[in-house]
This record gives sequence, structure tokens and C-alpha cells, in this order.
Amino acid sequence: MAIIEQVEQTLNNYAAAVKKDGLQAEFGYLDNSADFFWVPPGYDNAISFDSIATILNSNAPFYKAIENTFDSLRVVPLTERLATYTAQLHSVMTDTSGNVSSIRLLETGIVIKRAEGWKL
Repeated sequence: MAIIEQVEQTLNNYAAAVKKDGLQAEFGYLDNSADFFWVPPGYDNAISFDSIATILNSNAPFYKAIENTFDSLRVVPLTERLATYTAQLHSVMTDTSGNVSSIRLLETGIVIKRAEGWKL
């Protein structure tokens, strides 16, 4: 399978896992290594994997459903082990009180191929 197809499949599996198992399903797709780098929306600097873990674990109990769908997805291989992606996402989140929020996001990221597969 070509890199583009592998990364697209990984991102689709990631969205399906979050839909099925909630925010904590993200851990299976995040690269818990010194290479991890993420600047979340609203942040000026990168935050660590441990900070992401804290955010995910503390927010997970507040949502009973999360569905992310890709309105568009573009993958650009950089090497055999690195690729970038840009996606327009539609995220619908339902909290434990039944309140639904729907947002559209533009996300750009890098994925790295590890022994167990592609990681964000």
C-alpha cells in the first residue's frame, strides 16, 4: 500500500476509534517519543505528550460521543517514514448532559512511521 493510502487509512481509523471509544482512543495514534510535537489551537508553543495525556484524560469523562469526519484530506509524503497531512474536519461532540457542539477545523500535522504503524 502506498504511503498516502496508509496515512489516509490511519487517520480514518483514528477517527473511527475516537467515535467508538472516545478521547482516550487517541493514545493509540499518538507518538509517545521525544519526537512528539503539538501546538494545539489557541496555544503559542508546543506542549508535551504528558500534557496532552493530562488533557485527554481529564476531558474524556465529559463526552459521551465524538464524531470527526474529514471534509477533505491531503497527504504529502516527505520520506518513507514521514508525511504531512492537511484536513478540513467536521467535529460533532456530545457531552454527558446531551449538549451537542459542531465545529469545523483546519488541521495540519506530521505523521511518522513506527514499527506499530503511522503515528501523529
